Amino acid sequence: MKGIQNLKLVKKRVLIRVDFNVPLDKNQKITDASRIKAAIPTIKEIIKKSGTVILISHLGRPKSKDPKLSLKPIAKKLSELLYQKVVFSKDCIGEQALSDIKKLKPGNIILLENLRYYKEEEEGNVDFAKKLSSLADVYINDAFGTAHRAHASTYTITRFFKNSRYCGRLLEKEITNLDLILKKSKNPFTAIIGGAKISSKIDIILSLLEKTDTIIIGGGMAYTFVKALGGSVGNSIVEEDKLVLAKKIIQQAKEHSVDLILPVDSINSASFSNNEKTSSTDIYKIPKESMGLDIGSKSISIFKKHILGSKTVLWNGPMGVFEFSKFANGTKSVCQAVCDSTSSGAFSLIGGGDSIAAAKLFGLSEGFSYISTGGGAMLAYLEGKSLPALKALS
Repeated sequence: MKGIQNLKLVKKRVLIRVDFNVPLDKNQKITDASRIKAAIPTIKEIIKKSGTVILISHLGRPKSKDPKLSLKPIAKKLSELLYQKVVFSKDCIGEQALSDIKKLKPGNIILLENLRYYKEEEEGNVDFAKKLSSLADVYINDAFGTAHRAHASTYTITRFFKNSRYCGRLLEKEITNLDLILKKSKNPFTAIIGGAKISSKIDIILSLLEKTDTIIIGGGMAYTFVKALGGSVGNSIVEEDKLVLAKKIIQQAKEHSVDLILPVDSINSASFSNNEKTSSTDIYKIPKESMGLDIGSKSISIFKKHILGSKTVLWNGPMGVFEFSKFANGTKSVCQAVCDSTSSGAFSLIGGGDSIAAAKLFGLSEGFSYISTGGGAMLAYLEGKSLPALKALS
């Protein structure tokens, strides 16, 4: 992939695919602008080189031209962050977009409307990609979070920019940091995998068996592993159809001499609520009427010991239902341990919406070596899969 460092862009129209798929509240207020901020270095570099910046992105999964998923609020936020007006166009193709772009001067910025207002975007439609390409002279992909999708704006479009397609600063930064995990990790290497279900993390767990010294399992998926080993997990979340797979993963970990660490105790409740009484039990002996919603103090101590002894740490997925204060301690403690390990010299990388949200909730997001902007894309890259958008830039 070619970077943008040597690009000459005077009077060039530069189409930048960014990832502005940010969370909005019911009043269309942005609740987390991290992804917008992450795109700013590339935008500033294009402006400095006297290029005209044309930004394209998706937001959510609109079934039609849903005004609640318009990018207009994002244009306003970006203007504030850049201290420069960002023009907003009500369309991303056609006469409206072309007319708005023609009014721009070098150094100006425009954000086009939600790409997914057109179903052709997710279909990877050639005609739609061609219409997008007609808007600019140069194409830059800086949307790592969408790199695992073969969509029109990330994959198909590159065929119309054979000699003028580049990766932006964020995309470059993501690959550099992920390669520190994938290709240059230092031992001991510990991966912390959490979340609700094994099914969504099978590939990354299997892939990590080839690279790590230790894999820590937390979150809802831990109860499937425990039940597979004969434990009684009460009403805890369990993927019954993945019990055999869980046993297989445990066996493969042994074959690869990887320590697969499961929780030993659990914080339980009679219902999925922050208002019920809680109890702490052996994770293999959860009462029938209870469900496990967080790891216990003994598990935290074991997990911390491994994390603090590591030189490389990867974290994806919470240890419990951290959104509820009664079940946040496991995730918060692991988060703090990763930060402490980082301050002691380890390289740490976290990714996935829930992990990042937890780190921000606890005020610990500054304590990691790198926070990836891609959830599914990050996992796919670490699994060794070919990402369509990256392949298209090669």
